[in-house]
Amino acid sequence: MIGQYQKDCQQRVDACLDELFQPPLESLARLYQAMRYSVMNGGKRVRPLRVYAGCEALGGDPAQASGAACAVELIHASSLVHDDLPAMDDDDLRRGQPTTHKAFDEACAILAGDGLQSLAFEVLADARRNPVSPGLCLQMLGLLARAAGPAGMVGGQAIDLGAVGQKLDQPALEQMHRHKTGALIEASVLLGALASGQASEAQLAALSRYAGAIGLAFQVQDDILDVESDTATLGKTQGADIARDKPTYPALLGLDQAKTYARELHDQALDALAGFDESAAALRALAGYIIQRRH
Repeated sequence: MIGQYQKDCQQRVDACLDELFQPPLESLARLYQAMRYSVMNGGKRVRPLRVYAGCEALGGDPAQASGAACAVELIHASSLVHDDLPAMDDDDLRRGQPTTHKAFDEACAILAGDGLQSLAFEVLADARRNPVSPGLCLQMLGLLARAAGPAGMVGGQAIDLGAVGQKLDQPALEQMHRHKTGALIEASVLLGALASGQASEAQLAALSRYAGAIGLAFQVQDDILDVESDTATLGKTQGADIARDKPTYPALLGLDQAKTYARELHDQALDALAGFDESAAALRALAGYIIQRRH
């Protein structure tokens, strides 16, 4: 089920994303080329999938959620461009291709990342792409800003950089990943729910618990794959976190216990969806996909 669902969602969001990279001036062609390269060179579209699934869980039409789906993918792509820079993680590969600063140059990559972040909020504020009430649109903008900024993803990256070579305990490691990875995944589900126009506070709270669990499970599985997978399968350098002496769940818990913890988080996610009917089938399937994926 999840394979076809993922393919359908990818096609839907990619069609919307593809419209965004038309340079308004010839002098901006290289910048827009770098932005397009950073977004359209593959990717599983994990976050847009959760936007669409969150919308469907509340009986919404997925077409209503494409603006939000584009916005979270643009924020995600901007973070990858900046994370790969020499001043951050200094990576050469992303999705099996040269990273943006390798394909272009560092200055262009910085500007491309900045441009993608700004474009995300432009898309979310566009009534054609996000057809919700002004009040709901404002709520969605605030949610995405918090998830992307110092209280979320950016703050998590800062904690991550400061933790290199440090021995973090499990609560500290989880705090870092709930910011760096989990915040945008949680926002994806909630933005989809809000895009449906039918979300109650109780439903949003349950979806927040669900997304918090799968966001953390996503990172645990990432750490497991950094140990067990290979560069060709991952599309990025295998063992990079170990080489940089970054704290990971397998290093802290051991590989077997890390796998057990991922399964526990999966079960927590499903428990949070107990009050939802079959409309949440995609969210349930995505929870399983998180801990079963191999790249």
